[in-house]
Amino acid sequence: MPISLAYGTRHTGGLHGADLQQQSAPPPGCGTRRGRHGFRCSRRGARRQRRGMGAVLYSDVVLRRLVSRAFWFLSPWKLSTQPAPDRPTILIGAPHTSNWDFILMLGIAWRLGIDVRWLGKNSLFAGWRGPIMRGLGGMPVDRANPTSVVTDVVRQVHAGKVFGLVVTPDGTRSGHTHWKSGFYRIARETGMPVTLGYVDRPTMTTGLGPTIELTGDVKADMDRIRAFYSDKSGFHPEKRVEPRLRDESSGLGE
Repeated sequence: MPISLAYGTRHTGGLHGADLQQQSAPPPGCGTRRGRHGFRCSRRGARRQRRGMGAVLYSDVVLRRLVSRAFWFLSPWKLSTQPAPDRPTILIGAPHTSNWDFILMLGIAWRLGIDVRWLGKNSLFAGWRGPIMRGLGGMPVDRANPTSVVTDVVRQVHAGKVFGLVVTPDGTRSGHTHWKSGFYRIARETGMPVTLGYVDRPTMTTGLGPTIELTGDVKADMDRIRAFYSDKSGFHPEKRVEPRLRDESSGLGE
């Protein structure tokens, strides 16, 4: 007899009537025979289902690579970059001076095969925009409970996922004089390195710079970051913010 797997919602007494109605159709690759806790699938059927999901994910990756190749072929911008990190990283997007930065970020990530995550306020994920934003890597931030972001990132790291968490420490596109320290806090609390992404309008280049480990010596770490961005101007150079925290002596003040 083939060993089988049950699909369905298990309750103390099996599936209740409402659950049975919801389980009216078997999952793909499974037979029509229903077990005590739902439809039953052979291992072969379960493997077929997993292969199908894998094929969808693979086709999505291939499509993104094709779109990104077309983008860089047609774009006046030049991709000048170091290889993608092979471990979870905080991906700095700076200087952040234009909405075009988001398009360039996706172009970089899709071309290099980086699974990106980015943080956005809850309102961006309301209604029909939610699935689109999440599909593009968005993670909603509850400003009433900002520590939940770190918890979620740590969970994904422990799950073995390799991704780039995109952070724009100079905040919104104008009106700031210092970088926010959130990226530093997240990196130190999660143990993730920091990858320096950039946009430079004068040379029409964009991409990834070095990946660095933060030491806890904030001024020394920020000096290294400042040295890299010293000749990076952003999409709108007049809106560029110098990479400097409000208080680097204590390390994490904004």
